[in-house]
Amino acid sequence: MSTEKKSFLKVMSSYSRGFWVASIMELFERWAWYGLFAVLALYLTGSTDEGALGFSHIQKGQIMGIVTAILYLLPLFTGVISDKIGYKKSLVIAYLILISGYYMMGEMTSYTSVFAIFLYVAIGAAIFKPVASAIITKNTDESNSTLGFGIFYMMVNIGGFIGPAFSSTLRTQYGWKIVFIQAALVIFINLLIVLFFFKEPDRVKSKEPIGTLLKSALFNIIEAVKDKRLTVLLIIMVGFWTMFNQLFYTLPTFIEDWVDTVALYNSISDISPWLANIMSGGGDSVNPEMLINLDAGSIILFQLIVSYFVLRMRHVSAMITGFVVAAIGIGITFYTGNGFYTILGIMIFAIGEMMTNPTFSSFIALISPKGKEALYMGTYFLPVFMGNYLTTFVSGNLYQAWSDKLTLLQSEMLTRGIEMPEVGQAFSKNQYFSLAAEKLGMSEVEMTQMIWDSYDPGKIMYVVVGIGVVTILSLFIYDRMVIRPRDRNEK
Repeated sequence: MSTEKKSFLKVMSSYSRGFWVASIMELFERWAWYGLFAVLALYLTGSTDEGALGFSHIQKGQIMGIVTAILYLLPLFTGVISDKIGYKKSLVIAYLILISGYYMMGEMTSYTSVFAIFLYVAIGAAIFKPVASAIITKNTDESNSTLGFGIFYMMVNIGGFIGPAFSSTLRTQYGWKIVFIQAALVIFINLLIVLFFFKEPDRVKSKEPIGTLLKSALFNIIEAVKDKRLTVLLIIMVGFWTMFNQLFYTLPTFIEDWVDTVALYNSISDISPWLANIMSGGGDSVNPEMLINLDAGSIILFQLIVSYFVLRMRHVSAMITGFVVAAIGIGITFYTGNGFYTILGIMIFAIGEMMTNPTFSSFIALISPKGKEALYMGTYFLPVFMGNYLTTFVSGNLYQAWSDKLTLLQSEMLTRGIEMPEVGQAFSKNQYFSLAAEKLGMSEVEMTQMIWDSYDPGKIMYVVVGIGVVTILSLFIYDRMVIRPRDRNEK
């Protein structure tokens, strides 16, 4: 094996057509997914007079949390099926599911139908996810894999940034339906790419029946988690993913409920009208998804810099530091209704995410016994699965009880003995807010501040940050009792 170090240009030129096709497909798939997912909480719980569905936060939590949890569990098995039937056929199936699923989601209005169609979408995404990574693996080698996966991860974040940016403008200008059409059209581009530009890579075709292969995949996971070092680490990482998920599940609705984005828009406009127009989607207030999108934007700009500094740190030390930074950031976002604090908190959180997520993948590989690296890496999605499931209750039940503006206002009106119509199809959430403000003799801004002062909806941050603190302490103990003794024994 040659030890010659290649120049950057030589490494870039070494990537095959299959590598670039897979990377571009990843960009478009993430564009479609995050273009929808970044605004999904707003769509599910938004006012019906704006074309949204008006669901409760409990229903939102169940749709987003349970379905996404299933999405991250399925690749443990869909990857096996794709290896059996072929990558091209798997991609075509995935794209047909996603195109039809995204479009139908925009047509469904009941809780049951939305849940079912989103689950259908998740199946398509779960088929795509392991295939894309496998194609990158098969089209890289020791000389270019590090940069190759870096490019691939960059495509993930570029797509994750572009999608919400487009959705923000589209929904503001044309309504909610166009967001789902956008996702379907972007995946249609991927379908054309796979049909006309993708070549099936060479692979060893298994002669085993799919049932046998699925059992083998399950047994492999069971074998890996028998290693207590790995299992404890996976359990600890559930805390990180539960905290991370609040960025997409809880924060958009919190911003919509409590952050004065009109004032934020005016402040940004005084500095840069162009930037204010982008962040508002052409409206007169900053859209929550554009604030959330600062996370992906920060990763695109600063991941390489952060990774450079992380290289100088022990894996666990980097993860602990990342957890601390992320917990501080997410806490700031829920601390106040001031939009600049929201921006600051999201950007701080992004730094923590950049320190933690890539390091976690690398650390699993580090603790893997020789020859079992792939087996151990297959467990990566288990804490992601569990973190999404737990988020169901934080973003759903807890937010509904502690932080939902409508719920708290209804409680206040009941306490004051002021009769109000019931919110439903005939009387929207926005109409309720307007009538309540009128009966209270306040502006809606004054009413929002009164509810904030009376009920402290930002207290949900104590639970979210508390999850982060427990995760930090657990990882610290894990490092002291498991990793450091192992490192000393290996010296």
